Amino acid sequence: MNQSLPKTMLAYRLLEWQQPPQLVETDVPSITAGEVLIKVAGNGLCHSDLTMMELPGSIGELIGWQMPFTLGHEVGGWIAAIGAEVKGFEVGQAVALVSPSSCGVCALCLRGHDSACPHGLAGRGYGRDGGLAQYVKARAPRDVVAIGSLDPRVAAPLTDAGATSYHGVRKVLHKLTPGSTAVVIGAGGLGAFAIQILRALSPATVIAIDNNEPRLAYATELGAHHTISGVDKTTAGELRRITNGEGATAVLDFVGIDSTIDVGVGSVQPYGTYAVIGSNGGTLKRQWYGGLPRDGEVINFQGSSVSDAHDVVRLAEQGLIRSDADLFTLDNVIQAYEALHHGHLRGRAVVTPND
Repeated sequence: MNQSLPKTMLAYRLLEWQQPPQLVETDVPSITAGEVLIKVAGNGLCHSDLTMMELPGSIGELIGWQMPFTLGHEVGGWIAAIGAEVKGFEVGQAVALVSPSSCGVCALCLRGHDSACPHGLAGRGYGRDGGLAQYVKARAPRDVVAIGSLDPRVAAPLTDAGATSYHGVRKVLHKLTPGSTAVVIGAGGLGAFAIQILRALSPATVIAIDNNEPRLAYATELGAHHTISGVDKTTAGELRRITNGEGATAVLDFVGIDSTIDVGVGSVQPYGTYAVIGSNGGTLKRQWYGGLPRDGEVINFQGSSVSDAHDVVRLAEQGLIRSDADLFTLDNVIQAYEALHHGHLRGRAVVTPND
């Protein structure tokens, strides 16, 4: 039986293109067959939210976004209501919501490549109502992940920051044999998960690079074997020194600017892999001969798959990785975004709309 629900709620919404979001009162979402309503325990904040706030309407409308909409795509909470035809879930159950949107029926989705679904450009928190609200709706079972005894507030970032990092590690895992080296550029929200996942799933030596000293200390706490401060002309040489001149087996770049791309590609050994995940406008400028690792790979991606979200939640349930959260109430959401922008966080900024 579905519990008695309020008619209205508070939500942090983009009301107009290129205008600051506003905390407003709006209707609690109604659900239809195949959907569940989630009472939001926590919603993790992402750098992509800051990009959305500045997105021109011409681009947003081109990719199918609908204004206004509620921000927030890292959601954990409790099931508050269940629509017809939904089975396997209970009211009050703690869950997290798969972050990327995907149709589930196209050729890519059917092959398990739903992170590249052509219908996934608009979704919960990016063009559709997201989790920076007291309630949000979701498809079930596709978008709903049972989290067992995990706190849904700290489980929320697992479905985006955690799952995206897991997706990257999974792409290079087959190369991470004993004696290999994995480099994580950017030890922020995603990089912190990548360090843990690399330690949990591979025998690789893990090197973390960041220009924020507290983040490097945190990376060491999470298991990084070595750290390097900043990216400059000496970074590639330092990586070569640590790896006895061999270079990195894999580099996961969670920054994606010109300097990190240049250092990352230049540090990869033959048959190695450079993966750029950070979307900060960098450009790959390398000659094909002598400028790229021989028999190496250069790959890019954004987001993760449904299976990635389930896998990373299982890792957290088993205690193999942890999700640290800096908690903020909904009326302090602006301060939360400022802390994210200025790099003043230890864990992931998570807003708790019902506190």
